Amino acid sequence: MAAEGPDLTLFLGDYIYESSHGVGVTPLRAHYPAGEVADLAGYRARYSQYKTDPDLQALHAAAPALVTWDDHEVHNDYSGDYDWDPRVTVEAFRRRRTAAYQAFWENMPLRRRSQPGGPFMRIHDRFRWGQLATIHMADSRQYRDASACARPETRRGFVAAPDCVDINDPARSILGAAQEAWLNGGFKRSESQWNIIGQGLMVAPFLQRNRATGWEGHYTDTWDGYPKSRDRVLAGLGASGARNPVFFSGDIHCFWANDLVTAQGPLATEFVGTSVTSDPPPPDNFRPTLDKNPWVRFFEDQYRGYICATSPPNAWKSASRPSPTGATRRRR
Repeated sequence: MAAEGPDLTLFLGDYIYESSHGVGVTPLRAHYPAGEVADLAGYRARYSQYKTDPDLQALHAAAPALVTWDDHEVHNDYSGDYDWDPRVTVEAFRRRRTAAYQAFWENMPLRRRSQPGGPFMRIHDRFRWGQLATIHMADSRQYRDASACARPETRRGFVAAPDCVDINDPARSILGAAQEAWLNGGFKRSESQWNIIGQGLMVAPFLQRNRATGWEGHYTDTWDGYPKSRDRVLAGLGASGARNPVFFSGDIHCFWANDLVTAQGPLATEFVGTSVTSDPPPPDNFRPTLDKNPWVRFFEDQYRGYICATSPPNAWKSASRPSPTGATRRRR
């Protein structure tokens, strides 16, 4: 990435992992401290170790970065004030979030106004790149409602049954009402040739199969768990007249190129980057139902890597770049 000489890099979440690695996954390198971190000293140590990577150092030296977070900067699959573990109280989780947000603030390139206040930290922000682009960086974790149709033992994301009533509740939001209004207000004011929206999770819907039950549904931890919120954002974008919207998303450890479609037709394009080093999902997660999601224009789950985009005024090109190591390390 550094050798390509980028003008700007976008980091779209999971810059660190709070845990060492998942069960059955071969780590690229050992984490110190071992195990899961949950306090300020632990989060600081995790960033410190990641920052020793010479390739990451070279990339940060080569170009400025805009950043947002996803879940692993705090804890896997958290939603707003709620840990995935229902035994963890809101008060206890806010203490953990306070530590994680402080470490993020100390280690990432942010404007001064993002300085956290306890368990709250505004990172959504907007940037102008001359006349060429307005970049809207959104936060899809901090302000979201609790996960839809949570099971008694866990609030982790899962492919919900078709009768999950929470998903279509119009009161639920993945961004929170204030951030939805902020985002749509920015679309209305934008006069740029391109409008880039960077955030942590795939926006396009994806009908997939629950491997445990066999039913087909939508995954609750992504925008698919908040479809009315997605509808409001896309409707605001369409009504705003903002030119050439392009979404960049992360989280899902695969390459995707998606049309974002409303009742009026295709509205925007979404590019989803794979992970740089983390392992991919199982091969039967998405492929069995790809043909039921016609807005997916490109999908690749075999490689680690990144996306490189170029944007002269009247054209756009995004390339999915596999890493030099080639094929991914599969789960055992």
